[in-house]
Amino acid sequence: MMFPIKYEKFPVADLSGLREELMQSGLDSWQAADLISSFLSGRGYGVSSVEARGAASRIESVGCSIQSMRDEFEKLALVM
Repeated sequence: MMFPIKYEKFPVADLSGLREELMQSGLDSWQAADLISSFLSGRGYGVSSVEARGAASRIESVGCSIQSMRDEFEKLALVM
C-alpha cells in the first residue's frame, strides 16, 4: 500500500524562527502583520494586509504557538 507524500507548506523550523522573531522583537500588530506578509510572500503566497493583521492578533491572543501559526497561515495564504 502506498501512502501519499504529505507536503508541508510551513515547516516547523521556519515557523519556529518566525515565532521567535515575533515574540522577541516587540512588534505591534501592524508590524507583526508586515512580518507575516513577508514570510508568506517569500514562500510564494499572496496575502491580504487586512487578513494578515487579523491573523497577527489571533496568533498573539492564543500565545503564538506553532500550531496556531500553522492554522492561521493555512487560512491566510493565497496561492499565486
